[in-house]
Amino acid sequence: MTPLAALIREEISRTGPISFERFMDLALYHPRYGYYTRGRDPFGRQGDYFTASQLQPVFGLLMAAQVRALSEEMGRPADFRVLELGPGRGEMAAAFAEWNYVGVDIAGGALPDRFRGVIFAHEFFDALPVSVAVRRADAFRELRVGWNGERFVWLEGEAVSGEAAAYLRRYTENPEEGRVAEVHLRAWRWLEELAARLERGFLLAIDYGYTTREAVRFPAGTLMSYRRHAALEEVLEEPGERDITAHVCFTALEEHAAGCGFSMVRCESLTQTLLRAGESGALAAALEADTEAERRRRRLQLKTLLAGLGESFRALLLAKGVPQ
Repeated sequence: MTPLAALIREEISRTGPISFERFMDLALYHPRYGYYTRGRDPFGRQGDYFTASQLQPVFGLLMAAQVRALSEEMGRPADFRVLELGPGRGEMAAAFAEWNYVGVDIAGGALPDRFRGVIFAHEFFDALPVSVAVRRADAFRELRVGWNGERFVWLEGEAVSGEAAAYLRRYTENPEEGRVAEVHLRAWRWLEELAARLERGFLLAIDYGYTTREAVRFPAGTLMSYRRHAALEEVLEEPGERDITAHVCFTALEEHAAGCGFSMVRCESLTQTLLRAGESGALAAALEADTEAERRRRRLQLKTLLAGLGESFRALLLAKGVPQ
């Protein structure tokens, strides 16, 4: 049993079954034992997974070209900033070095009070804790986490109510009996906070996700855990030792953002965004290098981005205070 598992088991023994949102919050962000906070590097060959941000310098160069285009659309304001949410190991810091760059972690770090520029959120929203519900008869019931004496188990709780119930009604079309769905209210809270602080600029969110109409593809929900480059459906095992993610409902993200003052510019595959960023010579420049070995390495990075990760990820671009 992991140290964090023992702490969660003790909490359940004191208070009864806990929400999955609480379980996921502890598993990822417990100050001492959380997956992202315990000091272990989760990225790369020796870690649990790769992200596009590790494909440097090609990904960084193309994202910098995209940010440069957005800065030009804003008239290149002198106080332009790039705020990265969930910077990980900071691979994008060098790519965004020509601007005033700030990286803010989910578990800590302060947002600027007021700023203009671009918010860059790559695999940020899918790492926010979610609550989970299952459809029974004519209502969704919350799925909570209990302890059966040997392991953590799912337990059905009361019918979901309030904002969570409204979320499920709006973003889960014609749910069948036994349908499992996540509720991303933490994402909404972050959108509200970002909108309150961004005076003028853009939010570029890149993540795994789906639209409301595509939600039918996930009758068992989208929760996954990752360990040693293996994707696992069991998310209650080894808390603190595995990453846990939930696909983002881009329809919910876009609609709530509109209520916060954002307007939708486009939602497309990451491949389309990369190709768009590569226009005006940026793509060719990203492949230039002094040696043939480095040119081959960059071509492989681009192939992985366009044909692999690029088709798995969506890119949502939102604007605030910038005429479209």
